[in-house]
Amino acid sequence: MVAFPMKIKVQYKGFSEWNTKVTKQNHHSIVQIRVSSHISNAPVILNLDCDMYSNDPDAIRESLSFFMDENQGHRVAYCHGLRVSLKLRAALDNLLTNLSRSCYGAALYCGTGCFHRRESLCGRKFSEDYRVEWKNKEEKSTYKTVEELEEESKVVANCSYEEGTQWGKQMGLLYGCPVGDIITALAIQCSGWKSIYYNPSKPAFLGVAPTILDVALVQHNRWSEGMFQIFISKYCPFIYGHGKIRLGAQMGYCIYLLWAPLSVPTLTYVLVTSLSLLHGIPLFPEVSSLWFLSFAYVFIAKFAYSLAESISCRDTPKSWWNLQRILLIRRTTSYLFAFIDAVTKQLGFSQTAFALTTKVVDDDVQRRYEQEMMDFGNSSAMFTITATLGLLNLIMGNVILCGLIVIVNVPVYEALFFRSDKGRFPSSVMFRSVVLVSIACLLPIF
Repeated sequence: MVAFPMKIKVQYKGFSEWNTKVTKQNHHSIVQIRVSSHISNAPVILNLDCDMYSNDPDAIRESLSFFMDENQGHRVAYCHGLRVSLKLRAALDNLLTNLSRSCYGAALYCGTGCFHRRESLCGRKFSEDYRVEWKNKEEKSTYKTVEELEEESKVVANCSYEEGTQWGKQMGLLYGCPVGDIITALAIQCSGWKSIYYNPSKPAFLGVAPTILDVALVQHNRWSEGMFQIFISKYCPFIYGHGKIRLGAQMGYCIYLLWAPLSVPTLTYVLVTSLSLLHGIPLFPEVSSLWFLSFAYVFIAKFAYSLAESISCRDTPKSWWNLQRILLIRRTTSYLFAFIDAVTKQLGFSQTAFALTTKVVDDDVQRRYEQEMMDFGNSSAMFTITATLGLLNLIMGNVILCGLIVIVNVPVYEALFFRSDKGRFPSSVMFRSVVLVSIACLLPIF
């Protein structure tokens, strides 16, 4: 979180309204959809995070053209622009691009960089006879000062205004999940609306993202946990979207909603393969066997398709390779913890918590990031898992089965043995990893 200087706080009375007495149930006004309806009531709303900005003014005009199309514009609920970071080219970019090419009019809404039709966001269901007269200019009968608008807006923006209404349930952004944007999009599409994914050659919006690996993993932990909560709730696309959106769109949602459980097969392969080799237990056919060809085909086809997909999204082979590294770390750390947390919360053993991620870094961290060096300078449990799995596969030495995992984990080995900066693994992480690997090697497998 960013701390504002005191000289700025005293200039604006809004800062004094937020203090230690404020709670999530009782707080002062927040600028929301309802506020804009009192100020302009424009038919289209741009949703943009505070750490992002418009990079191409033409993109705004081009996005609005989807709503104004004479044939299909009345069906469009929102037009989502690609969320691009100045600091991080995330895997989300590629996934959004390819999923939305064949999304059956059900492009995802990922929280920012999105133009919404106000009526669809406020709960209106689509009907074939719905039309909008864009040239209609309705003059307001009364004019109010800024101070009057501010006071009136505080009433509708206050959290108590929603009590006894459908706001957060059928109107506006839906509540009750860390990724309410995904639920909101699904509810809008199940109401009959279509959505558009707009990905121009010049990024429509730019912003910042975490540059520290530990912070990025916490962010993905929150996302993947929230999305898996959707899958195991009444909003599961196969249940909530049955008969409302096409099967292909339902399956497309699951690419994201099943991030968390994907950690189980990934961790199984990384862990069980190396332990089986250590104890001489064969899991795969020998290279001389014809059955080996089927395993080799799946292995090569998977990575070839992934690389081709990345290049088609205007990425480079180097970006794709870096993505493979970060995916292995995510799936064995943040996705694993997200899966565990989602299951325990579903069973009632814990409550949902929203973890904030900071995007403010010092010069030393920024320098390492610009040099493309992963920052492991934290003694978190996630890094202990990463170091342990890296060491376990390193001592196996099998070129075919563990070789790729070893190559992917090269930055991990550098941070364990060769680096001397603050981004290397803390000694406590190395000690715990060595102990865990030693125990794994000594324990027999039955």
